[in-house]
Amino acid sequence: MPRGRYSLHDPHDHTPFAEEHFHCAPGPSGWRYVSQLTTPAGDHSGSVDLALDELGRPVRLELHAGGWQVRGAALEGVTWVRTDPTGAHATEGNVRAHAFTGTSPAFLIATTRLLRLTPSASAIRVRLVAFTDPVLAPRTVDQSWALVNRETHATDNAPLTVDEYQVTALDTGEQHAVHIAGDVVLAAPGIELEDLDSPPSTFA
Repeated sequence: MPRGRYSLHDPHDHTPFAEEHFHCAPGPSGWRYVSQLTTPAGDHSGSVDLALDELGRPVRLELHAGGWQVRGAALEGVTWVRTDPTGAHATEGNVRAHAFTGTSPAFLIATTRLLRLTPSASAIRVRLVAFTDPVLAPRTVDQSWALVNRETHATDNAPLTVDEYQVTALDTGEQHAVHIAGDVVLAAPGIELEDLDSPPSTFA
């Protein structure tokens, strides 16, 4: 069960905005990721709890940020309920999309589990509902994902396979690289892996 810490920053000017302390693990029915977020000053700022089924679909999502809360799952596309900080108002949303995304590295792992790309495959288009900080506002985004490189590196424990994905935002054409080993993001825009207590899990 990998445990560790990511630092999250603005991908453009590198302003730090959070640290994400996480643990994650595959199980008999899929994969689960749980994390707590803190501000650069060390104050609690939110949490992520994401569970996937064996096909990579989100069976449960719970996000907290800035007093806001989102609960969602894959249901007739994806469905969610967003609750304001007072708890007095809740709005429900539903979009014909494949999964969710957001600033947490968990969503990058989740997208790769859903797409199951191979190095020889062509890019795949995916529609996602993104919950944007700081108020978890939902926004539908279309992306293209391609697995462009797979390398195996020798380590003290066991060989480590690193996948490099090219992700394209289809509304702007902007492209960026995401490097993933098992269920851990090694590098991506706005994300740095700072600590890892145990090796990444491998998926069958």
